[in-house]
Order: sequence, then C-alpha cells, then structure tokens
Amino acid sequence: MTDTAPFIAAANGETARHTPVWFMRQAGRSLPEYHEVRGEGSILHAIKQPDVSTEITLQPVRRYGVDAAVLYSDIVVPPHAVGFGIDVQPGTGPVAEQPFRSRADLDRLRPLDWDDISYVIDTVDLLVAELSSDVPLLAFAGAPFTVGSYLIEGRPSKDYRYTKAMMHTDPVLFGDVMERLATSAVTFIDAQLQHGARAFQLFDSWAGSLNRADYEHFVLPHSRRVFNELSERHPGVPGIHFGIGCDHLLESMNTVGNRVLGLDWRTTITDARRRLGDDLVVQGNLDPSLVLAGTKPAVAGAEAVLADNAGHPGHIFNLGHGVHQHSDPSVLQAVVDLVHERTAQ
Repeated sequence: MTDTAPFIAAANGETARHTPVWFMRQAGRSLPEYHEVRGEGSILHAIKQPDVSTEITLQPVRRYGVDAAVLYSDIVVPPHAVGFGIDVQPGTGPVAEQPFRSRADLDRLRPLDWDDISYVIDTVDLLVAELSSDVPLLAFAGAPFTVGSYLIEGRPSKDYRYTKAMMHTDPVLFGDVMERLATSAVTFIDAQLQHGARAFQLFDSWAGSLNRADYEHFVLPHSRRVFNELSERHPGVPGIHFGIGCDHLLESMNTVGNRVLGLDWRTTITDARRRLGDDLVVQGNLDPSLVLAGTKPAVAGAEAVLADNAGHPGHIFNLGHGVHQHSDPSVLQAVVDLVHERTAQ
C-alpha cells in the first residue's frame, strides 16, 4: 500500500497533498512549552526520560501542524551511551573532558548495543503509538565525521585542527574511528526504524570544513556505508543527507545512497538540480536568520524558496539549518501556514 503521508510522498519524488514542512531543531528552546517540561541540566538527561522526550518531540507537531516529527535526541547520544565521556554543556555544545587523541582511546568507543539506548527505543515506541499515519517519525544520527570531530576536538571547533591532524598524520587510526562511528550510526538509526520510525536523516553538519579531496578520501566511504547498510536492512525507507556549508561537496554527498539531499541556504534549489539532475529530491532551505528577522521577511523568504523549487514534487520544506533558540514560534507558524496554503493540491 502506498504511503500517502505528504513527507513520504515528497521524499519519493511523488506529488503530495501539499509540500511537507518540518524544521531541524523544531522541538527545543524556541518553544515556551519546552521550557515547562525540559528540566535542568544536560539535554542528555532529558533524553533519558522517555515521557519527557516524547512530549518534547510532539510539541511542534501539535503547535505548528508540521508534517514530520523528529526524535528529540542528540548526535552524541551513542558515544555518551557507551561511556566515552562526552556531555552537552548548555551554551557550548558537546564537550569531552578527555578528547580522543590516541589508539588507546578506541577502548572508550566500544560498539553500541541496543541495551545502551533502551530509553531511546522506549521513546520511539511511545511516539509511534501517538503519531497519526500522516506524520512520520524521523530517525536521525550524526555522521561519522561530525561525531568524530567532537570526540577528537573535545568541543565545538572553528578549525578542526586535531581532527585534520589525525587525518593526515595517522590515517589508519582516523579510519578506525570513522569505521567504529559508522557502525554506531547504523545501529542507532536501525533501532529507531525497527521500532517504527519511517525515514531518517544523517547529519554531517561539519563536513563543509573539508576540501573535496579530503572529504572523498577520508569521509565519504563511511557515510556511504551507513546509507548502504540501512538500505539493505530497510528497503525503500527514505534517507536524507545533510551538511552545512557543503556547496562544494554536493556532487559527492549525493552519491551515498540517499533519497533526499538537504541544502543549506547558500545553495539554490535551481542550482542543485542543474548540477545533480532534474529528479533530485531536496530538503530546505530558508535562511534561519530570516525567521529571526520577523514574519514579513520569513514569509517572503519562504515564498522565494517555493518559487525556486518551481512546483517540483520532490521538495521537503525546511530551514537551511536548525531553528535558532530565539526564534518567535508565531513566525514559524506563519511559514508553515504559507507553505501549506500555497502548495495545496
């Protein structure tokens, strides 16, 4: 039976009832109801509470009427769950007190087991029971390079000096790290899909820091393995590949077996299809800063994105990156309403 959920239809390049909308980081600090249930401390603590994580995941679905729910989780959940020693510090991001710097650190990055993430699986079960058939749950994981960069750098970085140093001075060790993280990503997403998630996104947020030669040599094979193994286990399930500042990598990123390519706001949909083919299914790509600028600029920007897509059925509307914590929910609501109204069939 054909899945008629607008998100799934668009991901398959088929005409949907309307262009589906969801936002990266749609569940989070921009919502007042989030702060009412979130609690204090690390996001990783909230994620470990299935009832809290379920409620936070559902909040933007209820408020905005978006066409997909994305699991409330974090890309460092897998290394945290196996005891590597990484947490998410408010206002900073992922921080590892003892960064990955030598082969001995591989012992701290043991293979992920479903028992390590039982709370994630419990959350997925609760969400699948709650969501309507028109609103799929999206699984996600961080790509090996992006997760690896946090482990190696020890915190968010602007230059990725330690990561790039390992790449070029100890490529065997770097490859082993990527291999282990690819296995972890497959396990993490597979668990979510087996429990009812209906699509997934692999976030390679910081791949844009690499030149194309390094990306293709050191990173691409491991991301491709994630998509290939998930395709074998879950035939037909759409996978989205997304990164920031990756215009120079799009041709490479679109070869991993992804069904959908996520674009940030720097690349037009027209240019992406000119380069990669008219049948390219894209996700994006309103500049998140326009949401901060107010309703009028955000709606005008959304209209420009729709015009750029030119009625192509293979379009999932999103921002070009995540929702900023200071975004006004009423502005996001106006964007959702505009996209649904303009594209209703």
